[in-house]
Amino acid sequence: MSTLPSELEARLDLALHRPGLLLALTGAGISAESGIPTFRGAEGFWRVGSRNYRPEELATQSAFRRMPREIWSWYLYRVGICRRALPNAAHLALVEIENAFRERFLLVTQNVDGLHRRAGHSGERLYAIHGDLEQMRCSEACGDDATWPLAEHYATPSNAESAIDDDTWAALRCPRCHALARPHVLWFDEAYDEGHFRYQSALRAAANAAIFVVVGTTGTTSLPLAMTQTALEHGSLFIVIDPEPTTFARLAQRGGGFFLQGAASFWLPLLRDALLRLRAEARA
Repeated sequence: MSTLPSELEARLDLALHRPGLLLALTGAGISAESGIPTFRGAEGFWRVGSRNYRPEELATQSAFRRMPREIWSWYLYRVGICRRALPNAAHLALVEIENAFRERFLLVTQNVDGLHRRAGHSGERLYAIHGDLEQMRCSEACGDDATWPLAEHYATPSNAESAIDDDTWAALRCPRCHALARPHVLWFDEAYDEGHFRYQSALRAAANAAIFVVVGTTGTTSLPLAMTQTALEHGSLFIVIDPEPTTFARLAQRGGGFFLQGAASFWLPLLRDALLRLRAEARA
């Protein structure tokens, strides 16, 4: 029977007796195990006319202003991929941890695929710091931070060469002012903020984390790096789960944390089991 390293279990026990959050940060790696392609992989490219675009070129406000229909087509194609995917064992283990620890647990995700929400996390314990593909908002910001769901019946292109259909295009409008809607995601030429992406709240959570678990992310965006630095400065028990060594794994190893190399669907159920057992022992 597989278990966590004994030293890690001992440190978890100590950390659970301290005040503070049990904070998890997830990235694309956890969803890759559900079959969702990573954003910057070859499948992220998109042809518009005769040109191939990289995701970093398409996922921008400037590209949306130039070619909104093509950008929506790309996003709806991604929505279709995400809707066909299912939460995996790693997603479900995090839900069980939330259910056990309730207000002491918080999940911050960089993923926009909605799998954490579909797995069963409560809205108040889930910060989607890069947005959610199933939400949209006014491109002219008439409703400030207001978002609304992408309708289930909106047609999603079947392949990367498909165009968005006219009925769907006509329906992608703001219900307040009828301007064109935009995907509720953080684009490369935009900055984190509190209203849309819980920037300050995520940093406060990191400062209050007794345990900080980073899963399946390489550390290429600023807020996750800032959260990690904040958590380390405040003495959090730092655990990194990833198949490959990453920036976060090196930080964990240098800072007295733990790097669990391998799949999230392997390690997170083991972490769940250890946390629930330690919690039960503390209450006995």
